[in-house]
Amino acid sequence: MKKLMLGVLVSAVSLTLGAQVVFAKKAKYEGGEVSGGGSISGVVSFKGDVPVPIMEDLNKGKNVEFCATHPDTKDGNIRPRQKVEVKDGKLMNTVVFIENITKGKAWSTEIEKVDFKMCDIFPKMMVIRKTPKGQKEGLLAITNQDAEILHNPHGYSVAGANRKTLFNKPLPSKGSSADVTKTFKRFKQKKDKHFFLQCDQHNYMEADGRIVWNPYYAISGADGSFKIDNIPAGKYKVTAWHPYVGEVTQEITVAGGAEAKAEYELASK
Repeated sequence: MKKLMLGVLVSAVSLTLGAQVVFAKKAKYEGGEVSGGGSISGVVSFKGDVPVPIMEDLNKGKNVEFCATHPDTKDGNIRPRQKVEVKDGKLMNTVVFIENITKGKAWSTEIEKVDFKMCDIFPKMMVIRKTPKGQKEGLLAITNQDAEILHNPHGYSVAGANRKTLFNKPLPSKGSSADVTKTFKRFKQKKDKHFFLQCDQHNYMEADGRIVWNPYYAISGADGSFKIDNIPAGKYKVTAWHPYVGEVTQEITVAGGAEAKAEYELASK
């Protein structure tokens, strides 16, 4: 009798622990149709002194004559690079995203296109995701738009002072392109947040991205504004993130068919 009771107790404990393990796992996002979804819109503001631009001396690098044709180049082939762009107190290129959502609208099927052009990278901010199982291309493609100039896109996942190489793809001439989708299959949700892109031939060419785990995100425009739509009704953690300023998180309630307002303020470090 005692052995029977002990066996039942062990089984119950095992089931309980098993249930805890199941619930502890992060649920995968499920995309589909959303009926009567709401939205979140607002503005990201900046507080404090805007960091001064980096004054890049193009004379110290490769392809000086061509790279100096960039419209931002000043006298003496000096190009200012502004990593934190603020206009009238509003912060541009901030990624605003929902963190705690597991079901909602489908992912976009539009590929993220990045151009290496005039010894610069466009766009400066992007959003990328982990490669879905079985997919080999279609998430992000990089193209060299500069004639007779070698560019070498080098992509990293950044965590503090640590960089993990994702890809390193030489693009020898205008029209050369690389789809780097397969390299994103290595992302892990607890470790990978900041994507950084640089040219190994011209290391002042830089761009950034946020790694996300659902399709609910937006990038603030030049006026700091953003909008995330087609959101199922509910309460969510919504974060505004900038790689060189920091992040702020709010809890926002979205009602069906309604627009929720959110104001964020990020401060200089």
